[in-house]
Amino acid sequence: MAAAKTRDGPVPVKLISGLLYPEERADLMEWAAGRMSAVFGDIELSSPPYPFGYTDYYRDIAPRLTRRFFAFAGLRHPFGLVVWKKLAVSIEAESGDGTGRSAGTSRKVNIDPGYLDGARLVLASTKDNAHRIYMWDDIYAETTMCRKKSGWFGFSYTFPDFASGAYNDFLDSARNVWKRDLRARGD
Repeated sequence: MAAAKTRDGPVPVKLISGLLYPEERADLMEWAAGRMSAVFGDIELSSPPYPFGYTDYYRDIAPRLTRRFFAFAGLRHPFGLVVWKKLAVSIEAESGDGTGRSAGTSRKVNIDPGYLDGARLVLASTKDNAHRIYMWDDIYAETTMCRKKSGWFGFSYTFPDFASGAYNDFLDSARNVWKRDLRARGD
């Protein structure tokens, strides 16, 4: 099912977000999920915890990390990607003291908002690269994965954890919720 335009504009998307947090800090995961819910809306789907050891890029957060994903209730306009990333960066900054109670100098979580529809998973980034498209306000969009009949596929630039297929079950579940929501709208 490829995304297409509706008579009113682009097909609405399902907001999802990845969360990286220190392996031993379930309390920090719960705090971050609560903050994301406060700004993005109700969490309607969450993934199991995945051990994250694909890169040491996030070593400033913790030596051992866990990743979770969340899908948020309702459908959204894809243009929201920039706002979602800005809000995620604000939550990351709030996590800086390790408790989530006040802003600090070093984040304790990493939040990667994006969206999916029938054909793709798009993630937001603050970092430019040849495969990313500038949106506005220093935020870029990247099609990280595509969905075909036989499953999810990455590209040469797709992050190794996504390319591994570890998250495909969650992505399929979120895509099914997106399809359900789209049918309920009559699109």
